[in-house]
Amino acid sequence: MIFDPPLTEAVLLRRYKRFLADVRLPDGTETTAHCPNPGAMLGLDGPGSRAWVSRSPDAKRKLPLTLELVEADGGLVGINTMHPNRLVTEALAADAIPELAGYPIHRREVKYGVNSRVDFLLQDADRRPPCWLEVKNVHLRRSGSLAEFPDCVAARSLKHLRELTAMVEAGDRAVMLFVIQRTDCDAFEACADLDPAYAKGLTEAVARGVEVLAYACEISQEAVRIARRVPWRSGAGGVG
Repeated sequence: MIFDPPLTEAVLLRRYKRFLADVRLPDGTETTAHCPNPGAMLGLDGPGSRAWVSRSPDAKRKLPLTLELVEADGGLVGINTMHPNRLVTEALAADAIPELAGYPIHRREVKYGVNSRVDFLLQDADRRPPCWLEVKNVHLRRSGSLAEFPDCVAARSLKHLRELTAMVEAGDRAVMLFVIQRTDCDAFEACADLDPAYAKGLTEAVARGVEVLAYACEISQEAVRIARRVPWRSGAGGVG
């Protein structure tokens, strides 16, 4: 995914009300940007952090700037939670995720479960059952090279795990894909201290047949792409 037009470097002044961030642009102008991230953004919202914003060509937008990248621990972190689905769309088209390759049909936002829409429904009518694919953005790293999700209580994400489990029980395939928008992580784990219910739910879903994939990204000021699979740890000693 290429940033077009190119991003503009800025200084993050503060992030507040979940979806707002004040930034200082290179010319000294201070303005408010949209922050497309409903999570806590732990470790990524420090005042004075280097950041990069995109500018929308839509003249009707109240906030033309969008916070895209933040520098943390010497590396770039993607905080836009809308990008993982776009990244996965590109990766699926290129068969860049081997575990999900070979499905010629990729449908988006298909209704399933209880008032939900799955991120992707992968289909191959001639050979195998469909694959229900949910995608989550990961940007939390607190120690070492371990990526964690979620960074706050994620009741909706827990609901998705239950709905994926139901698809498996109906005879289909279901996959939970964590897209790590960081370059400094070599493993993934559910964050049991911030959301114990989700961590337990993920372990239970896997025990009932839901597959877990975690992929890290390559990130620059010019582009982001899904790059490599990393192992996930169940929290109970298991590794996937």
